[in-house]
Amino acid sequence: VAYLVVFHILFVLFVWTYWKSVFTLPIQPGKKFHMSYADQERYENEERPEVQRQILAEIARKLPVYTRTGNGGIRFCDRCQLIKPDRCHHCSVCAMCVLKMDHHCPWVNNCIGFSNYKFFLLFLAYSLLYCLYIAATVFKYFIKYWTVTRHSPEPWRSPDPACGELTNGRSKFHILFLLFVAIMFFVSLMFLFGYHCWLVSRNRSTL
Repeated sequence: VAYLVVFHILFVLFVWTYWKSVFTLPIQPGKKFHMSYADQERYENEERPEVQRQILAEIARKLPVYTRTGNGGIRFCDRCQLIKPDRCHHCSVCAMCVLKMDHHCPWVNNCIGFSNYKFFLLFLAYSLLYCLYIAATVFKYFIKYWTVTRHSPEPWRSPDPACGELTNGRSKFHILFLLFVAIMFFVSLMFLFGYHCWLVSRNRSTL
């Protein structure tokens, strides 16, 4: 009973954080970062790049923008017509600029950024615990499988169900498959979660 309680608690937390990561919409920069109609006309009608950079610098003078492009210019999105705040990037999949964008995750089909990065980290943490718990609870049956197969004095005799042994080859295959899949996902998630924890500790993002 205790195993089932812990299992379902981890399962509910896993599903909840996955749901929040998927359905929490990315946040765009505020209206103050969008160019006015007059500024757009002035910027688009100007053909000289150096004058365009001066127009952007003039508009961004009152904005909390510190990151610059490689040539020292203001980061500007031609598609969204806005001045990009720090750590803001345009997502080609979502077709929008995402505030504090980390990456576009295909596993949740959503942009991971300011609005849902916390849920994404929790999703990785609970997934890690979920896989670890499954591997730990299945491991003893994996040991029984090898004990019965390799060291049984009478391999032709079926194990006694009352002793908790595995009774047929199909159940043994299920145990093997579940254990190796859980370990495989655990190792993969461990590296991914560790990498994002390192990013958080350094106040950095993937992009």
